[in-house]
Amino acid sequence: MTRRAGGASDGAPPARSIVALARDELPVDTVALARFMVGKYLVHDLPEGRVSGRLVEVEAYPVGDSTGHAFIGPRGWNASLFLARGHAYVRLTYGVSWMLNMASEAAGVGAGVLFRAVEPLDGLTAMAARRPGAPLRELARGPGRLTQAFGVGAAFDGVDLCSGEGLWIGRDRELAANDASLVIGTTTRIGLSREIDRPLRFYVVGSPFVSGPRKLLASA
Repeated sequence: MTRRAGGASDGAPPARSIVALARDELPVDTVALARFMVGKYLVHDLPEGRVSGRLVEVEAYPVGDSTGHAFIGPRGWNASLFLARGHAYVRLTYGVSWMLNMASEAAGVGAGVLFRAVEPLDGLTAMAARRPGAPLRELARGPGRLTQAFGVGAAFDGVDLCSGEGLWIGRDRELAANDASLVIGTTTRIGLSREIDRPLRFYVVGSPFVSGPRKLLASA
């Protein structure tokens, strides 16, 4: 299914033609999936228009990771992490911010990828309305800001991000699934007290929309 973004608006750069990612395109392995998702697109089609952006930072929470929400096994609240890869897992963190994750691995195996930051493209006015006073760079820089800008909350837990409708993930139809021109860096994850040295955070090198202290960003 192909979704074509509208023309450049709200001060956004020229929109790209985005095709929805099929589940078969998604690597099964969590770490491979996290790296694959860098440079892909997050889209939320609403009655009032499209909100979209390019994923510039993600974190992997693979099988057996003690910091992952799936580590304790399936429960009612984390059931979406055990769905087939490509389903959303949305969880309120610290009672304040919603976090958008995507299930990885095969159905029944709990693991996921956290979407940490997006470079905003379409729907900048809508994003700014949800994030009043925030400059462009800060609209979706960080997982809590991302969900706020995109209007994502508890209702999106369990949705199929490969559906091409509503909230979905996609890629530029004019580029290969793995964009060879994209420089992807690898570094450690942020805000953890355990397994803090694992290189499981992936980001677009040089992007101003990547979150966290600049000093933590290793070379590609």
